[in-house]
Amino acid sequence: MYDREPIYTSDMSDEQWAIIDPLLPQVHAGPGRPLELDLRQVVNAIFYVARTGCQWENLPSDYPNYNSVYYHYRKWCLDGTWHRINTDLRRQERKRQGRDPEPTAGVIDSQSVKTTEAGGERGYDAGKKVNGRKRHIVVDTLGNLLEVLVHAAGIQDYHGAKELLLKLVQTVGSLKKLWADSIYKCCGLVDWVQETLRFVLEIVEREPGQQGFVVLPRRWVVERTFAWLGRYRRLSKDYERCTKSSEGMVYIASIHTMMKRIAHAS
Repeated sequence: MYDREPIYTSDMSDEQWAIIDPLLPQVHAGPGRPLELDLRQVVNAIFYVARTGCQWENLPSDYPNYNSVYYHYRKWCLDGTWHRINTDLRRQERKRQGRDPEPTAGVIDSQSVKTTEAGGERGYDAGKKVNGRKRHIVVDTLGNLLEVLVHAAGIQDYHGAKELLLKLVQTVGSLKKLWADSIYKCCGLVDWVQETLRFVLEIVEREPGQQGFVVLPRRWVVERTFAWLGRYRRLSKDYERCTKSSEGMVYIASIHTMMKRIAHAS
């Protein structure tokens, strides 16, 4: 048992830590100064920032020094650790629900969010009237995050989708179909997906004459995932200077969500 009881609601239980611990980069003995930080507390601090939306320097004193916490957060954004953990937990969650670890279908969509004075890549989304960035995500049919790409909001969805899907097929090679809304049928994207990636991009459109809000088949799955991510206040805006850090924060919210589900079920 851990000698420190969870203090904050974002802190991991022993069961949750047992899921995350094997997936973190292993610290091996060798030359250089040995690691003195408690990695469990480092991860707890990162989850705290994602959940509450506080600044790094305002981390409670119960956690390690914020510079050390941010160092690990940033390093794991750049070396793909968060992406790898998300992929592993997604496979575990699918197996828990009686599905194959690798999905054959998914849903794609984007969300425009404002940026802050932190700077970095940004643009203007004229459709949503948002000056900032887009979080472009693909989820499986259960709503689990498969991949995320953050780019300037001024880039159209059908252009950003190409980069996202090329990134996706590097880790998910089993896809046969992807559902999307009508914006993705522009500029020959449907044909490009079929010819280049060898799976089907199916456009989900409203029935003729429909007005107002309508729940569209398959499309509600990705909208629900955005709602899950919206519980994490750090995602209320894009506070990061670098888009890699922005993507890392989305992975962290996804990881925290799936980790709790897997631990609760077990």
